Amino acid sequence: MTQADGGNADSTTTFDASTPLARELAEITRRRQALASEKLPLPDRTRVFTVANQKGGVGKTTTTVNLAAALARAGARVLVIDLDPQGNASTALGVEHRSETVSVYDVIINDEPMAAVVQKSPEFDDLYCVPATIHLAGAEIELVSLVAREQRLRTALESFLSESPDPFHYVFIDCPPSLGLLTINAFVAAQEVLIPIQCEYYALEGLSQLLNNIQLIERHLNPRLSVSTILLTMYDSRTNLANQVVQDVRDHFPEQVLDTVIPRSVRISEAPSYGQSVISYDANSPGSLSYLEAAAEIARRGAPQ
Repeated sequence: MTQADGGNADSTTTFDASTPLARELAEITRRRQALASEKLPLPDRTRVFTVANQKGGVGKTTTTVNLAAALARAGARVLVIDLDPQGNASTALGVEHRSETVSVYDVIINDEPMAAVVQKSPEFDDLYCVPATIHLAGAEIELVSLVAREQRLRTALESFLSESPDPFHYVFIDCPPSLGLLTINAFVAAQEVLIPIQCEYYALEGLSQLLNNIQLIERHLNPRLSVSTILLTMYDSRTNLANQVVQDVRDHFPEQVLDTVIPRSVRISEAPSYGQSVISYDANSPGSLSYLEAAAEIARRGAPQ
C-alpha cells in the first residue's frame, strides 16, 4: 500500500507462518514439490488390479478412477475396466456409455474383442477405459449358462493385452458392490486385489467374507491372485473413530495397508459431476495429492513376488 492510497508507506504486511492455515499451505506445497521431483518406476509387466469391497459407498470407483489417472499422469499407460452396471467409472473418465454404446457387456457376453470397445479418456493421453452400460445389469443371469463363465473377462483381457501394439503398465477393474459372477470374473482376470476401506464404523464388517471368497478364487480358479493393497478412504483426522479404524486396519494388515490415507474431500466428491477425476479437476487439492501419493506408493512397491 502507498501513501497515495491513504496508507502508511513504512508499514509492511507480515504473514504469520504459525497459523493452522499457513501450516496447511506449507504442507501442501511440500507434498506437491515432493511428488513433482519423483519419477515413478514403471512395471516390467502389466499389473492387473481388481478394486473390490462388497460394502457399498467405500470409495471403490473413486479409488479406481483417481489411482488410474494419477498413474497415467506420471507416465504410465493405464486401462480401466468398468464392471459396475452403474457406469460411474465411465462417467468420471469422460467416456461415452449410453445404452447403445458397445461396452464390456458385449465383451463378456457376446465375445466382442476388447480392442473394439476400449475408449481413450480425455483426461490423459495414456488413460483408456472399457465402459459399462446398463445392459451389464442383466449379465449376471446371462453368464450362468455360458461356457467358462468365470474366465470370460480374463480371456478377453489377455488377448487384448497380448495384441496391443503399446504395452499397458496397469489395469484397474472396478467391481460392483457384490460378490456375484461379475466380481468373480474380475478376480479371475487379476493378479492383485486392492481393497478400499472406509474409515468409519463397521469398516471391517464383511471383510472376512471378502477375504474368504478371494481365497476360494485363488484356490480353485486363479492361483496367482493375492490381496496386495489396502487403501484407507474417507478419513477425518478430527474424529477418534477414524483414527481408531486406521490403527485397527494397520494392526490386521500391516504389509498391505498403504501409508497414504485418503481424506474426506469436497473436491473428490465434486469431480465426477464434471466428468473428471480429482487429479485433473483440482490437482493441488489435498484429496488429489493423497491419490497421487497413494499411486506413487503402489508404483514403488511393485507387484508381489
